Amino acid sequence: MGAKVDLFDERPSNSFFSKAIIRIKKEMYAVKINQYFKGIIEKIKDIKYDYFLLIKGEATPKFFLDFLKSNNPDIQFIFYTYDSFKNNSNGLDILSYFDHQFTFDSQDALQYKMSFRPLFFAQDYGDLNGKNNKFQNDLAFIGTAHSDRYSISEKAKSWCSQHHLKMFTFYFSPSKLLFKYKRLADKEFKNFDYKNISFRSLSHNEIVNIYNNTKVILDINHPGQNGLTMRTFETLGAGRKLITTNPKVKHYPFYDAQNIYVIERGAIKFEEDFFKSDFKEINSDIRESMSLKGWVNEVFGISSITHWEPVLKQ
Repeated sequence: MGAKVDLFDERPSNSFFSKAIIRIKKEMYAVKINQYFKGIIEKIKDIKYDYFLLIKGEATPKFFLDFLKSNNPDIQFIFYTYDSFKNNSNGLDILSYFDHQFTFDSQDALQYKMSFRPLFFAQDYGDLNGKNNKFQNDLAFIGTAHSDRYSISEKAKSWCSQHHLKMFTFYFSPSKLLFKYKRLADKEFKNFDYKNISFRSLSHNEIVNIYNNTKVILDINHPGQNGLTMRTFETLGAGRKLITTNPKVKHYPFYDAQNIYVIERGAIKFEEDFFKSDFKEINSDIRESMSLKGWVNEVFGISSITHWEPVLKQ
């Protein structure tokens, strides 16, 4: 969109160990975090910025934010999180630094007096809309193995088999050690077939290709999150139908029963007719706001048009 952008990961490392320590007790990782951010300061100390966008704020130290403000007196600080604070509260400690604060979680928006802004779909998914009607898969689930995802998706696979529908599943775990621990400690994982888990994640292009060849996508949100997943927006942006465990979706402006079917975690039931009907096109203005460009326009204040406020009233 014409901006000159410098991008840095806020985590010194994306290893499983680093992610876990930062989330659970980042103080134990403070020396490495501080060294990392001092290195960023050296790289950017002679550059002047108009905006600073921070995603999640899991690890960013206050001294770095102080530096940015002092080195760029007119800078606008923007905070966005796609995680619920009850799952990851690290960002709360630095919220006061930010001129604009956004969250994908409607309950957090109300509780912490933040602006509510759902996620988006990237253009790669948007390009699939209306381009394929000969699908190899009737249903697909792609996701990290956690909570009750395996049991729900395996029930879906069994139902599909009974109704002569084809389902694709892909379960990812970032660590063999974590997966083995969960099989011992988590009742939801006790029946998890080891041969069904992958310790290599799918690439962006691989996921887009699966969407291209699938009519309906299954979305199983984390039980502790109210906000809609990225998967929700990718699915609808691609012109694919959605089955989801998140009942909150019914309050969003793009909800249509022809496109979205909600299942209850404790009483899973599917409807064969949902697979027989085609995707119904979404209103163009609402679809635009669901896109990455719509997200950028709203978060950076380029556009004041928002379709999301009614969700907060539900």
